[in-house]
Amino acid sequence: MKVIAIGGGTGLSTILRGLKEKNLELTAVVAVTDEGGSSGKIRDELNVPPPGDVRNNIIALAKAENLMSKLFSYRFSTNGSLSEHSVGNIILAALTMMTGSFAKAVRYASDILAIEGKVLPVCEELIRLVAVYSDGSTITGETKIAKKTDARIVSVHLDKKVRALDEVLNEISQADAVLLGPGSLYTSVITNLLVDGVTEAIRENEKAKKIYMANIMTQPGETIGYSLEDHVSEVERYLKVRLDYIVANRALPPKDVLASYAAQGAEPVLPRGQVDERYVFRDLLEITHEPNDPRPKARHDPRKTAEVVIDLLGGRSTNEK
Repeated sequence: MKVIAIGGGTGLSTILRGLKEKNLELTAVVAVTDEGGSSGKIRDELNVPPPGDVRNNIIALAKAENLMSKLFSYRFSTNGSLSEHSVGNIILAALTMMTGSFAKAVRYASDILAIEGKVLPVCEELIRLVAVYSDGSTITGETKIAKKTDARIVSVHLDKKVRALDEVLNEISQADAVLLGPGSLYTSVITNLLVDGVTEAIRENEKAKKIYMANIMTQPGETIGYSLEDHVSEVERYLKVRLDYIVANRALPPKDVLASYAAQGAEPVLPRGQVDERYVFRDLLEITHEPNDPRPKARHDPRKTAEVVIDLLGGRSTNEK
């Protein structure tokens, strides 16, 4: 079965790690509006699309944790100009400048790591996300959007009109399932839906099951106070079609993890009331600890999440590779 996963950040790469072990033809469509860290510096200095989210997903689909995938993940921790840059980001930037195409750069990097599946940037243009807030203010750029916590997002749009890559639209039109998320609601998921052609291609593919993988926790700067239904409503608002399934976590994180998130203004994504039969609740929680960050993270367990997707697809791809 052909499955298209749309998103960005760490959420998309997490579920790809589980899905790549299944008998699926996988394509990841990745956001290009990231402005933080190494990606933001490369975007500003070299005038190329931010490579970080694409790099994460290429590594997630690599066949094994070999030397090349470790090389792509390696991040410099010096005091010089290379500080915080990852080798994979630099390689993708160099390939983009050599070939004149970010899409070609992604393809070549995918070949280097011999990935299981395909990774595509949603488009090649330099674009920025713009958020309009309930207090009347407007903020441009993912990094600034993530820092504003005193008003609710009313709407989002891109700073210019761009069309998705033809290959992206072709892949969507042939898909048996389209997965949205998990990941930051506006800056990782909905940002892809704002690129011309994406939502139209999803709507026109009537055979494809549309599945939203809901976040485990809310996110300061984007979804403070959002219920599960609020997340779904926003996705459907921009998708302009009804989702077939919503996959949500039902296992609450441990108290110490909840306290860590509460200190940042985040809480579990939970339903506000009675939900319909489209909602699928499973224990998907995995607690992880990331390098240089003492706070525990509530993430999707790749294997458990992949099993839910397989179940929703009818169990036709349950044989692992």
